[in-house]
Amino acid sequence: MARLPFIGRLTSRDYAALVIGGLLVSLEAVLTLIISFLPKSVIQWFYDRSRHLFHFIVGPPIPKSDEQRLTERIRRAEDFQRLCEIFGYEHEEHVVLTKDGYLLNLHRLPAKKGEQREHPGTSTGKPVVYLHHGLLMNSEVWVCLTSPERSLAFTLVELGFDVWLGNNRGNKYSKKSIHHNPNSAKFWDYSIDDFAWHDIPDSIAYILQVTKEPSLSYVGFSQGTAQAFAALSIHPPLNEKINVFIALAPAMSPAGLAASVVDSLMKASPTLVFLIFGRKSIMSSVPAWQSLLYPPVFAAFITNSLRWLFNWRCQNISPLQKLAAFSHLYSSASVKSVVHWFQIMRNGKFQMYDDDVQRVMVIRRAAKPSGVTAYAPARFPTRNIVAPIVLLYGDSDSLVDIDVMLSELPRKRVSARRLHGYEHLDVIWGENIHKDVIPHVVAALREHAVDPGRLERAVKMTNGFDADGEDVTTSSTPADTLSGYEN
Repeated sequence: MARLPFIGRLTSRDYAALVIGGLLVSLEAVLTLIISFLPKSVIQWFYDRSRHLFHFIVGPPIPKSDEQRLTERIRRAEDFQRLCEIFGYEHEEHVVLTKDGYLLNLHRLPAKKGEQREHPGTSTGKPVVYLHHGLLMNSEVWVCLTSPERSLAFTLVELGFDVWLGNNRGNKYSKKSIHHNPNSAKFWDYSIDDFAWHDIPDSIAYILQVTKEPSLSYVGFSQGTAQAFAALSIHPPLNEKINVFIALAPAMSPAGLAASVVDSLMKASPTLVFLIFGRKSIMSSVPAWQSLLYPPVFAAFITNSLRWLFNWRCQNISPLQKLAAFSHLYSSASVKSVVHWFQIMRNGKFQMYDDDVQRVMVIRRAAKPSGVTAYAPARFPTRNIVAPIVLLYGDSDSLVDIDVMLSELPRKRVSARRLHGYEHLDVIWGENIHKDVIPHVVAALREHAVDPGRLERAVKMTNGFDADGEDVTTSSTPADTLSGYEN
């Protein structure tokens, strides 16, 4: 009798979830194809219906406040340039060719608001800081805040830093290779290994070449921290080029997901994700659904999805910030990079991608599968990191196990600070990050940056925020409710 390949690995519940998940993804693919052929009038009809339903439930729209009008401008901004223009900043774009042929777009904020530069694309003589985004994101996540004092990027620019923002291969700004077309599966055949071997070190080398600085400060968020952990562990010379590594909501070996069905499937066989999503870009239909749904409805959908998958309630992120930021949350990424995370979570090890996934053998009379494989995937040797590391993590973040993480890092080079009540996304979009997060980042940069005397002691942002950590505003405006949203 023929043997099914996953018997002994999945329970009947897992099989049911796999079938249902496959059906839902197939349905999504069909609907996405249909949406792509819909005329704008039909798309507008669906948008209007979701808008009507929202206001029927929440209440009629009211005149917009200044905050709501700003939120709407941020939400509608089509790219990084438009987001910077909203707040009066000029940016530069640079392109890095990685050693394996991918073209990465780097964004740069070299000058303070209103400051004119005579020679764009050259050294500014300022300390350099490099910001890198998380999974399924791009550089826009750093500048889509509803107030500039809560934007780490804008605050660092005003303090006197030359701010660079990276983009992973395959995302909105880096979907090009000299070898493969993005419509081919080969283009998307990359994992965290490739970010570590190429994207991070090649981007840093380019930045230092342009700025003529001996080193830079690295600030990563979520997967952006994992990429740095990996890159620093396998490139010893890279440690000399990073004077401090600040990890926001650091990710290394998460325990798992809050959604039990997804978690059990992932731990049974991470490669099942390939069966469900294919081998190219994951969740590429998100922009199509975003065009159909009224923004508050889309924001509510994202909020509930995050709660189901990760048990994040997003209560520290204001309703208006969700409207502004969630439209910039998603960017394309490879299915393989997500599978890599599932392998890490399944094995509880910050390891390189396992190309030779072995079938778990079932031994008779054994209560559990043996788990014996032909080899052990190489771990990233993170204890070899020499660069100073500063960890800023939320104690309500389901993806951070700080004790496990600290055990995998060099003790004498790491400092960790707990952010009370913070979840994962709160660390970059929270209502009070200008008080709870940014001052700690600035303090670490002042301690480790090259010649910190070049920096401003403090700077007042447009609403009176003192970037040295003091809130000098005399009053605050409560967040508007979603019922006030229109159009």
